[in-house]
This record gives sequence, structure tokens and C-alpha cells, in this order.
Amino acid sequence: MDAAGDAAHARHEEFRGDLLAHCYRMLGSYDEAEDLVQETLLRAWKAADQFDPQRASMRTWLHSVATNACLTALRGRERRPLPSGLGPRGHDTEAPLVPSLDVPWLQPFPDVRLGDPAGAAVQRSSLRLALVTALQLLPPRQRAVLLLREVLELPASEVALALDSSVMSVNSSLQRARSTVRKAGVALDQLREPSDPSERAVVDRYMAAFEAADIDGLTRLLADDVVLEMPPVDLWLEGRDDYLRFMERVFRMRGRGWFVVPVPANGGAALAAYAPDPESPGDVRAHSLQTFDVRGGLIRRSVAFVDPACFGWFGLPLRATPTRTSAPASPSR
Repeated sequence: MDAAGDAAHARHEEFRGDLLAHCYRMLGSYDEAEDLVQETLLRAWKAADQFDPQRASMRTWLHSVATNACLTALRGRERRPLPSGLGPRGHDTEAPLVPSLDVPWLQPFPDVRLGDPAGAAVQRSSLRLALVTALQLLPPRQRAVLLLREVLELPASEVALALDSSVMSVNSSLQRARSTVRKAGVALDQLREPSDPSERAVVDRYMAAFEAADIDGLTRLLADDVVLEMPPVDLWLEGRDDYLRFMERVFRMRGRGWFVVPVPANGGAALAAYAPDPESPGDVRAHSLQTFDVRGGLIRRSVAFVDPACFGWFGLPLRATPTRTSAPASPSR
């Protein structure tokens, strides 16, 4: 790599976190998004002499490269769902928890990987799991149009150029995409709204109740119609009573001595849960990464990603010997 190539690469690297968020929104997969960012940066380096600052900013150009890389990757792919997107809710809180490993599940996003991009608040709000789930309902090109127009706020003419399309086609795709996302219950006009300042406090109280296996404490934090999902298990539950019965089962099966670590995920407050290690008393091992939808001071939805791979994305160990005054590890970039 010559000096010009080194300089171009360094400039492109400044947008890595920004591009990672964009690829994640397109794909619904954090590990695939990392791969696509690498591919984007390679494509951009090879085509550095094609960048024209008179036509687009560096950020816009890189996002165009990333979008087209994602569209190529999405050809023939299935959408990435959560359990509630596959079938009716369950009612048996004692049902066997059998993972469905053949389903390409939606994955969580570790906010620490964002770095400090321009418009960080917008980035985080547009990583909300509700939006990323709704995006999976869209055909890939509609998904791209919605993100480029609504999240990156690019004019229709630039989106048309990026997608080798027309302004009329872009506007038509945007209208259809907005309608689908709206029907899924996502308000696009709230993408730039700050998150609920009480969210972290609610999740902190949930963490304390969870560690103490305090069912009464959890009861006070849950909405009547709260939803619990646990990918890769396709069972999902709705309603406070079923949620609490399931948590009683968890504490009965796993025992006490859980340890939880606060982490920022998908633009909000989340936690990494460590279960007691039956093979090593006093130690804990990775169990799940749990995200929350908090509104009106109550938890409306909890998605527990029961996948040890998540812990690596958040810079957390799989096993630890915790204390009550320190977490097993601090998330790191």
C-alpha cells in the first residue's frame, strides 16, 4: 500500500463504526455486518480514485459502497426473525427449551462498537430492536432506501445514484417501506428522539431483582402484556403471569447466585446474564444477553439472546469469578 493508499485507508477507517451500524441494520446480523464492513473498506480502498467529493461526501460514498455490498450478500437470503415473527405465542412455561439452530435469528448489536460517529444519538436510536426487526419485513432494496433516506437523511437523488435507480423509483420504494414499518408498530418520526431517561433506572432495578431471584421485585417492573423472547428457542410468551412463571422455572432450574453486567445494546440499556456454574461453585458462566423495550417506566418486551457468541461481541468473558462490587469484565472496543 503506497502513501496515497495509506491515507485513503485511514480516512475510511474513521467511518468503521458508522458503517458497522448501517450494515447491521441492513443484515440483522452483527457478525455478518463485521464481515461486510471489511469488504466495504476493501472495495473502497481499491476504488479510492473513483471518489469524487464534488458529487458526494466521503460518508455518503462509503455508505453507498456498503449498501451495495449488503444487497449482494442478501440475495437469496431468508429474513432474520425473532421468535414472535415465526408463530403464535406459547402458553406452556414448562415446555422443553429446544434451540432451533436452523433459523437465521436476528442478533443484538453492541453499542460500544459504534465508537463516536457523527450523529451518535441518531445511530443509537435507529438500532432499536423494534426497528431492526421491522426492517427484516422489507425486501432488501426497500430496506436500503428506507435507511439511506430516513436514517442517513440522504436526498432521493443521491439514493437513486447509489442504487443505480431513479428518483421516482426511490420515492415509490420509500412510501411502501414506510407503510410496512408503520404497520409493524414502529414510528419513524421517533428515530431522532432521545431514549427514555428512566430506561436505565428501570433496567438497573430489573438487574437487582434478577440477581436476587426476587419475583415480587420483577413483578413491579413488568407491563401487563409484557413479551419474553429467547432466540434460538422459538418459544415466546406474552403476559406478566407467564413471564413470572417462566422466571420461577429459571431460578428453580439454575439456582441462585446469578451475576449480571450492564451493557449498552441496540441503542438502549441491556444486561449480560451469568448463571451459576455447577462445575465450579462460586463461579459463573455466560448465559444470555438481554435487551429491553422500556416505556412508561415498565418493561414491555425482553429479548434474551441465549448465545454465548454474544459475549465476545460485547468484550465479555464466557466464565468469571465475580464479586458483588465488580463485573466480570468491562465491555471494550
